Amino acid sequence: MKRQTLFFTAPRQVELREETLPALGADEVLVETLCSAISAGTEMLVYHGRFPRELEADAAIAGLRARFEYPLAYGYACVGRVMKVGKLVNREWENRLVFAFQPHTSSFITHPSSLIPIPQSLSPETACFLPNMETAVNLVQDGAPILGERVMVFGQGAVGLLTASLLKEFPLDALVTADCFSLRRETSLKQNVTASLDPDATDFRLSLSGYAQDGFDLVYELTGRPETLNDAIAATRFSGRVVIGSWYGEKRASIELGGAFHRSRIKLISSQVSTIAPELSARWDKARRFSVAWEALKRIQPEKWITHRFSLNQAAEAYRLLDENPQETIQVVITYS
Repeated sequence: MKRQTLFFTAPRQVELREETLPALGADEVLVETLCSAISAGTEMLVYHGRFPRELEADAAIAGLRARFEYPLAYGYACVGRVMKVGKLVNREWENRLVFAFQPHTSSFITHPSSLIPIPQSLSPETACFLPNMETAVNLVQDGAPILGERVMVFGQGAVGLLTASLLKEFPLDALVTADCFSLRRETSLKQNVTASLDPDATDFRLSLSGYAQDGFDLVYELTGRPETLNDAIAATRFSGRVVIGSWYGEKRASIELGGAFHRSRIKLISSQVSTIAPELSARWDKARRFSVAWEALKRIQPEKWITHRFSLNQAAEAYRLLDENPQETIQVVITYS
């Protein structure tokens, strides 16, 4: 049996390769992919060749433990249906809709332990948002917002919008977002945030004082641009927290730590979804966090943020769009029907 898999082969180059699937093992299942989501953050670093070569693609995901080097099959938001099961696998898996942390591929064979059953109330495309929602849940947990705080979120891509949507459920004094693209600011305002601002505006920092005169208690940096850390630090009040959810790869920027930051006791928090924060790990595990993420997807229904759908054969066009016209996009999905 053949399948098609998307490979990153060089900076700004992707290609489909036909591969032969291995024989189905007795303890394995065959999944045919229905849709997969493109990460506009991590995947675009791979697309641009701006990833650290010494790192594994993702040490926490069995299917992504190859090193970051071309050619690389990469992606981690795959939804499909179980079509065949091995003779030792429970027949209840057959025809089940499942999520998998798999690269963009038309079909794959895996062990059922690597699959996450999708609740019946969710569509396949909504389920594609599971990794981003788990990330948003992790970001909120790491930031630990407190009743009455003023919170700022830089970046309103899919992860930023999900994070803002979760934060909106807290009794905050103010929730302000920022993004350089008008489409994303307009979408953010539909989540009933206090305001959504253009960080490239000349009066941006002055505008922030109208929502938090002394600065924000909690600030999230989710843009993928390391230079935005300067705006995040400048927006944070004395003893506030900055949660850094972006992965910058090989991107570099000069960070201003010699001014107000030095005397402000601002806490910089690295937040990454592959692990549970140590202070929570005695009570939380991945299964519990996934359960919270599924419930949040049911409430928020982020499928409405899919701006573009491309077939697997059109994948190169999808990445060109994200590279050349990101202002037109929020979430881009690859379809397989």
